[in-house]
Amino acid sequence: MDSIDRRIIAALASNARISLKELSATVGLASPSVAERLKRLQEQGQIAGFTVAINPRSLGYAFQAIVRLNPVPGALEAVEKLIVATPEVIECDRVTGEDCFIARLCLSSIDALDVILKPFHKRAHTVTSIVKSQPVLRRLPPLNPSEAPR
Repeated sequence: MDSIDRRIIAALASNARISLKELSATVGLASPSVAERLKRLQEQGQIAGFTVAINPRSLGYAFQAIVRLNPVPGALEAVEKLIVATPEVIECDRVTGEDCFIARLCLSSIDALDVILKPFHKRAHTVTSIVKSQPVLRRLPPLNPSEAPR
């Protein structure tokens, strides 16, 4: 990936709906060249997809929670299946350390938390934190790790 590819990715990260014409002007290449680069970046997996960011509050989710899950012995796969099957889980990481999973949930109310977590209680220990704010929303890491500040 060269500096032009990085500029393409940065422009798309800031506005995934940018037109090919605008993107071409932003990076200083002709539209066919940018289209070919986009295709290559997708084929090579640097661009995994395009998405839309939605404000959960606008959909009626007043709260978000971070839940750490530590399955009881023998329940790891069952807990993972439950996580995947729970639509309020909007992202989840399998991690090392004391817990096995860290999940982010959208909640319509605090009472909804108990309902959502009830199926997990026989299979995992949970520790929940309510999200007060997100000082950093999901963002790209530095596009060139060797140039990232330390």
